[in-house]
Amino acid sequence: MTNQAIIFTDGACLGNPGPGGYAAVITIAGDEQIIVGRDRSTTNNKMEMTAAIKALEAVSKDLPIVIHSDSQYVIKGATEWLRGWKAKGWRKADGKPVMNQDLWMQMDALMVGRQITWKWVKGHAGHPENERVDSLANWEAVRAAAGGEAEAESAEAAIAS
Repeated sequence: MTNQAIIFTDGACLGNPGPGGYAAVITIAGDEQIIVGRDRSTTNNKMEMTAAIKALEAVSKDLPIVIHSDSQYVIKGATEWLRGWKAKGWRKADGKPVMNQDLWMQMDALMVGRQITWKWVKGHAGHPENERVDSLANWEAVRAAAGGEAEAESAEAAIAS
């Protein structure tokens, strides 16, 4: 079997806008990488997108990717809407500017020349990997709300306790 990157991503926001966090778990040939981060003032969509962007940045361009997200905004944006937005000068069908254009442009650049399969997974439905990234993203949002300093333990250790 050819190596591929299996990725699960999620974003979270306490309020929308509000403090937020993102998480990605990347598995390649049994090895796992966890990426987490936070922002003190953001939106849920920005955190969902940032999780996907950070994951794409972390994977070699020649490796096929299967990326899972519970965000219809990310999945449909990447697979259905992006091409039209670019063709219309980053405008939506109603002529209004695309929200989060800077992030969509980043994602678009990261997708060029890559073999990426985007898969939607229902959130909060008991899917183990999705629940894991959800917990990690929410933990980062809590840390963002607290100023980001407090606990020295890892997000995984905090989630497990």
